[in-house]
Amino acid sequence: MLVREIAEIIKAQVLGTLHNISVKYLLTDSRSLIHPQSSVFFALRTKSGNGHLYVNDLYNNGLRVFVVEVVDEDSSSKYPDAIFLRVDNTLASLQTLAQKWRTKFEIPVIGITGSNGKTIVKEWLYQLLSPSFFVTRSPLSYNSQIGVPLSVWQLSEHTDIAIFEAGISQPDEMQKLEPIIAPTIGVLTNIGSAHQATFTSKKQKCLEKLRLFSQSKYLVYSADDAVVDSTIKDWNFEGELFSWTTQKRAASLHFSVVELSDRNTEVSFIFNANQHRLILPFTDKVSVQNALHCIAVCLVLKVPLEDIATRITNLLPVAMRLEVIQGVRDCVLINDSYSSDMNSLELAFDFMARRFRSSGAHRKVAILSDLEQTGLRSNELYSQVANLVHEREIDEVVGVGAGFVSASALFSGVGFSAYASTDDLLKSAYLQHLSNALVLIKGARSACFERVTKALAHQLHATTLEVNLQALAHNLRYYRSLLQPQTKMICMIKASAYGAGSVEVAKTLSDCGADYLAVAVADEGVALRLSGITKPIIVMNPESAAFASMFAYNLEPEVYSFEILRQLSDAAQQAGVRDFPIHLKLDTGMSRLGFTPEKDITHIVDMLKSQSSLKVNSVFTHFAGSDDKTFDEFTRQQYDRFMAAAQTLQSAFTHKILFHACNTAAIERFPDMHLDMVRLGLGLYGISPIGSSSLQPVASLTTTILQIREVASDTTIGYSRRGKLVRPSRIAALPIGYADGLNRHLGCGRGYCIVNGQFAPYVGNICMDVCMIDITDIHCNVGDRVEVFGNNLPVEQIAEWLDTIPYEVLTHVSERVKRVYFE
Repeated sequence: MLVREIAEIIKAQVLGTLHNISVKYLLTDSRSLIHPQSSVFFALRTKSGNGHLYVNDLYNNGLRVFVVEVVDEDSSSKYPDAIFLRVDNTLASLQTLAQKWRTKFEIPVIGITGSNGKTIVKEWLYQLLSPSFFVTRSPLSYNSQIGVPLSVWQLSEHTDIAIFEAGISQPDEMQKLEPIIAPTIGVLTNIGSAHQATFTSKKQKCLEKLRLFSQSKYLVYSADDAVVDSTIKDWNFEGELFSWTTQKRAASLHFSVVELSDRNTEVSFIFNANQHRLILPFTDKVSVQNALHCIAVCLVLKVPLEDIATRITNLLPVAMRLEVIQGVRDCVLINDSYSSDMNSLELAFDFMARRFRSSGAHRKVAILSDLEQTGLRSNELYSQVANLVHEREIDEVVGVGAGFVSASALFSGVGFSAYASTDDLLKSAYLQHLSNALVLIKGARSACFERVTKALAHQLHATTLEVNLQALAHNLRYYRSLLQPQTKMICMIKASAYGAGSVEVAKTLSDCGADYLAVAVADEGVALRLSGITKPIIVMNPESAAFASMFAYNLEPEVYSFEILRQLSDAAQQAGVRDFPIHLKLDTGMSRLGFTPEKDITHIVDMLKSQSSLKVNSVFTHFAGSDDKTFDEFTRQQYDRFMAAAQTLQSAFTHKILFHACNTAAIERFPDMHLDMVRLGLGLYGISPIGSSSLQPVASLTTTILQIREVASDTTIGYSRRGKLVRPSRIAALPIGYADGLNRHLGCGRGYCIVNGQFAPYVGNICMDVCMIDITDIHCNVGDRVEVFGNNLPVEQIAEWLDTIPYEVLTHVSERVKRVYFE
């Protein structure tokens, strides 16, 4: 859609020269900018922020079209080629634009709302329908006043069926979402207690959600809830009601549900005068209910029953918020510190009951915070919680909050204790004595129960890797000072940020202005997204099994072969993804991975132009010897080969493709090759491939003295009696071994560590969890700090002893070694 058309639709005042820019992407979060040349930014005002504050950053990153409520007086001089579309309300304009876009498509659109299960029903419907149709669906849980228009904007000429979810938390919200989604088929999952405090009754909340289906042709719902059933029948719906039930109630469809085993459920029903039988790959009540909604929708859409039967047995689980963690003292933890309402509590208890069978725990303990936004009086609410506790045979309840404190009398018959706050619970001795239990930790966000989880899951280990975030920032700034202002920086944080821990490192780099982050595999990128990292993330070694995760979490894959390109294009088309950013790798001399520039570039262009699912964001190569002057001629040959191929690629496309070739060493040695971006790796962590003295070490591996022993001169130390003493010695044992990342080849005097500023050689073989050092001439005591590498013993020295490279030393530090971050 052209900017001119957008301005007319949202009735905006245009400031700036109205060029014929074609817009493909709607942007509401400045951190998610990927395609500046074809995006428009809506500067939204929310309770937590003001999008107008990010106009300057976005302009500097190439964006030129902005929908705003306020324009600075000096904007024409400050942003000479920008287009500002001034409106009274940017959110309303975003919704108006999406509503207009929706009117272009006369296709079946499934709208889903309810208190719980919206995302699962949406994703399962996608799995059931996508083999037969091109399905466009809401990404993740985009169901809000902002998320719905962004979801609907994804509709394209390829779409056969669309599935969008809508969520509300208070009255009068749904009337804004209904014309944007305009569903032809409605699905009401359920009406629970979530957000009940903002509604006068369950019936009022049901009526508010039903507004989404005011123009729908069909409405699918469960008649098992009497309030929902009666409310819908009194609502005078003009379309066709398609209700289902598992009870003896009047409905369009009657299901008989039988649990076959711990893993499977049989569902039988009569449809079109024929008996049918389906097998569901789960048994919990909530999943069965969600699956029955999906079956009903498929019947409305006339999906062949044989297709439903085949596909439903292969439904893949949608990621849940319930996380199972191994705890201390033989405890198993179920962490659900996301929400606290009756529906989700019932779901968590169901999950707990099934997990109990295989946990090996002796009892079930629930640590719960006060329930919020239920709309119920305290006594009524906690009576329901107590009844649920008794029904699910919970052995012990720990309540946190004023509600639980006042409701202690309701929990007779089970072990019960209550604390006014999370701080009070943590200060008590309760958690220190909890053992041999399956523990559900479930609380509202405001309760900060992640601290409870940490207290019960935390494993103490005297060996730590200390990460100096200030040094990390210093090193980034140093390399940034070598670049032109417009040159972008890709920061390599693969292999858990070279052993330093990717999440905290990524947060620091993001705060310091890194443009891109790069990881090795998709799982590393997913972990960053789940930790709140929003910077663009490149996946250097994409695998076909992880394509779905890359789409879901907006991870941008490196593409280095035609096989990967074909597989990725097919997967993106199947997922309904358009213009998904990729990064092409050309092999100009590393002879590892990549396309051959001279031979492959024409075929690459043909393949890319034949599809619309993928879009090249950058093209790059990797220097084989940029750290060594003897290879400078070869490096320049690589650069010339790369530039010839990259320019051919760029000439085939109208959008800007970013070029990059320089790694850490080349950033310092070849400033004329910086191009659009550079890739910074080991230098971030204070290790220069060319010996620069401008960097600061980031990681220090330390431990403590566990025991000191006086040993006679004729004694041997350790396995195979390899540690041979020549004098009476003081030998210290350290709680670090090769399982922690201390290489065995450092033993028997080959290497040393530092104790109180003095060298202490390793004695004998290094064991799995322990090593021994000679401290005969060092004044020290049990508990004193020991530096394995760090400020006083560079990791480069360890690498030299081992005849390897610093990368290997850093990345071999075990995950069981605690990371401590400081500034």
